[in-house]
Amino acid sequence: MSLMTKKELGRSLRKLMESKPLSKITVKEIVTDCGVNRQTFYYHFEDIYDLLRWMYKTEILDNVSEYKTYDNWQEGFLRVFHYIKDNRAFFDNTLRSLGRDYLDDFLYSVTVNLLSGVVDEVSSGLDVLEDDKKFIVNFYSYAFISLVIAWMKNGMKDDPEYIVKRLHKLIEGDIEKALKNHAKL
Repeated sequence: MSLMTKKELGRSLRKLMESKPLSKITVKEIVTDCGVNRQTFYYHFEDIYDLLRWMYKTEILDNVSEYKTYDNWQEGFLRVFHYIKDNRAFFDNTLRSLGRDYLDDFLYSVTVNLLSGVVDEVSSGLDVLEDDKKFIVNFYSYAFISLVIAWMKNGMKDDPEYIVKRLHKLIEGDIEKALKNHAKL
């Protein structure tokens, strides 16, 4: 019952974000829309931003966790692009609201999750400090986040498959090269 209630609260928030900015949505509107009381909302979430964070985590982060290898990271990024595009009003609203930090945190979590697996796989057999691996993951994560945010700001016009293909061409072999450059000999 608890997971169903959380999903209903998320559905209500998404529905409300179709027509009004996140900053103008109240807990009262969310609970009224899904037919529960305020106490139920606060039993599950601290505030609307906590609900937003939960939605990001459960709706995409958990669904891309299997795409953390060198051979399939592109599919994970493609799923992120499609998820954003399929929920365009929701993400446009988040991008242009006080929830922007949560969007950035969401994109960072997804990207770090995917790239950490790739970096761990590619660094197998290399003596690379964890701090150096983290630096490489962060560098590529922030590059990806900037790419996604620019795509969103430009109206999501470019085809996600095209973007991911270009990204793959751009960085193919670079993570391995970076790790080798940081490896202790």
